[in-house]
Amino acid sequence: MKKISAELLFDKGKEIVNRLENEQLGNIKKAAETMAHSILDGGVVHIFGPGHSKSFAMELVHRAGGLAPCSGIALDDLVNKAENPITHEELRQPETERNPETAHELLKIHDILPGDVMIICSNSGRNGSAVELALEMKKRGIPLIAVTSLAHSRKTESRHPSGKRLFEIADIVIDNCGPYGDAAIELQAINTKVCSVSSISNMFIAQSLTAETIRLILAKGEIPPVFISLNVDGADEHNEKIKARYEGRVHW
Repeated sequence: MKKISAELLFDKGKEIVNRLENEQLGNIKKAAETMAHSILDGGVVHIFGPGHSKSFAMELVHRAGGLAPCSGIALDDLVNKAENPITHEELRQPETERNPETAHELLKIHDILPGDVMIICSNSGRNGSAVELALEMKKRGIPLIAVTSLAHSRKTESRHPSGKRLFEIADIVIDNCGPYGDAAIELQAINTKVCSVSSISNMFIAQSLTAETIRLILAKGEIPPVFISLNVDGADEHNEKIKARYEGRVHW
């Protein structure tokens, strides 16, 4: 067995990406079809990623080279945008993510309309906020895409009163192919694993969804509404025109 090193992490990362391509490309394409259909009809793709899964939403929302009608939903909104905000200390407490009521507080901030799409990224898929938001989307008839670790989620019990986990609710499930516990490299010295890999796979999933959705929009003869990097000359004018099309619908 190789000892921990940067090279070993590169090996693990390549394994994950290869598995994504071989095992999940079909699900990624199905999800992109749902996204493209919504965007072509004037809809918005909403993305919720609690905890470190917030980075998944960041890969899609207001991203250079990314699609404009992607709106982020974050636990931080309960501090920054809520009518009755919580404190930063409360935000840091695990109970905020685990509490089903958190989903309803977020839905007071974000308008999810018919024709929209919801993506929920949660490695474990077990916590109350993600599961409750997923169940609420099903009630509303909103297409639901889950990005999760099946290896992890299948080994854990739900923290939601329904007993459901995210992958059991979603219309389309994209497995991030990560291991139970997320960390991928065994460290025998302390009998644990280190180096979480969901960030690697989630980034590839997010950008693959972007690429495939854009391909489908182009195939319909439409110009995809994409952002240019703010550090490119002329980007501000281009981006502001696109943002104006989604004013009030997208949380940047």
